[in-house]
Amino acid sequence: MKPVFEYLDYRTYLKDAYEERKSESAFYSYRMMAESFGLFPSNVFRILHGEAHLPSRCQSRALEVLGLSGRSAEYFQLLIAYARERSAKSRGEILEKALALRDVSRKPLENRELEYFANWRVAVVRALLDVNRGKAVPKELASQLFPPGEEEEVRAALDLLEELRLVKKASSGRLLPAEAHLTAGGPAKARAVHGFQRQILSLASESLERFPPEVRDVSTLTLSMDERAFAEIRELIRECRRQIQKRVEDSKTPDRVMQLAMAFFPAAAIPGRLG
Repeated sequence: MKPVFEYLDYRTYLKDAYEERKSESAFYSYRMMAESFGLFPSNVFRILHGEAHLPSRCQSRALEVLGLSGRSAEYFQLLIAYARERSAKSRGEILEKALALRDVSRKPLENRELEYFANWRVAVVRALLDVNRGKAVPKELASQLFPPGEEEEVRAALDLLEELRLVKKASSGRLLPAEAHLTAGGPAKARAVHGFQRQILSLASESLERFPPEVRDVSTLTLSMDERAFAEIRELIRECRRQIQKRVEDSKTPDRVMQLAMAFFPAAAIPGRLG
């Protein structure tokens, strides 16, 4: 079943959830869904067919049944408010809030594309194309890197980006990034990403000596916490990263390429509590 963020009508999402459970068990029925929501079967039928709305008193039970929490639960509730609102202006405001909760669009990388992560300069060259408005002169791009790269290395990066269709050629002949964000999964992909992350963390360490404080921001915290705080902070970091990606999408005239490395890891633990 598709994630809730791919829906704009909460009732369609509910109907798909019903159909999925029905396909898993022929015994699943409107009555069973109605009981879990605290409604009559006829009410559920009308809701799933767009003829009625889910009552406010049932929303918390619906979230539990659907397994929605955090951002996905907030999105689902905004879809309900959007569907029930009659004012065009208020509907627009609610929809804007809901869409802001969606993830940024990402292009999944296939196995043959993992070479993208082999050298951190490939990613930076791709981002530099935005700064240079698509002007792809290897010698100039190499001189803009920190630390500076070799012209042939940049040329190879541009060839790889074109081969993998991670950049597209405009009618003017300039090269522009083809997707806003990339993602990768699976064991082989995870190893490639880990190698890339090690490169970035090494650059982060070097940045302490390479750049003055006014053009960088490096800080650390050493904290003691319980399991609940640990889980909540991990979620805060994920949400922070998502919000940063959303903000960058609104940057229309970029003039620099920045690296952001977030590291949150164990330094000590009570024996038997970690590992």
